[in-house]
Amino acid sequence: MSRSIPSHNRRCLLYDQGLLPYLDALEWQRSLFQERIKDPNLDDVLILLEHPPVYTLGQGATPEFLKFDLDNHTYDVYRVERGGEVTYHCPGQLVGYPILNLHSYQKDLHWYLRQLEEVLIRALAVYGLVGERISGFTGVWVEGRKVAAIGIKVSRWITMHGFALNVCPDMTGFERIVPCGIADKPVASLANWIPGISCEQVRHTLAQSFAQVFDVELIRTVRKKP
Repeated sequence: MSRSIPSHNRRCLLYDQGLLPYLDALEWQRSLFQERIKDPNLDDVLILLEHPPVYTLGQGATPEFLKFDLDNHTYDVYRVERGGEVTYHCPGQLVGYPILNLHSYQKDLHWYLRQLEEVLIRALAVYGLVGERISGFTGVWVEGRKVAAIGIKVSRWITMHGFALNVCPDMTGFERIVPCGIADKPVASLANWIPGISCEQVRHTLAQSFAQVFDVELIRTVRKKP
């Protein structure tokens, strides 16, 4: 695996947001992303949050992996600029949106995806779980069940979107889709192995794992009201 460029204690602003509607988070991400396209010297960002129930489709995703009609307005469904197929977000799933300037790390998308997987694998290890990669796929599995999905966008080597780790969500929402377009590999959450685990417990662990893997100094920051 390629080594990253030394960060020299690069700062990364950490926003720990709790529950935030998907479109609010998307607008916020896009704003931070565009600011860094214009000025690549701005600090990197990691947003950690949860979303109310929502389905999202990657830019090249096909609706065939939805098990309901798109005209069914019971569910919120959005097509966004990330890669990948359909996924589901809901409370109990910890979502991370890193907005990084890869010029300071490694200008290699394969490398970046593997680093995001490594963040998740290290966080799982803290709880005694062995996270695994599966060749040909992106994400992290435990005992053959997918616990974390990854979908990113990169432009001018600035990243947005990111990863979603199933901690303790209501998993019934996944029954309405073929998660990530993978029909033969089930999804699971950390609660399957650690009953009672919460996102609140995992937030700090995940943030510290991110800081270690990307070799950054996390600066806890409060979002300014629009």
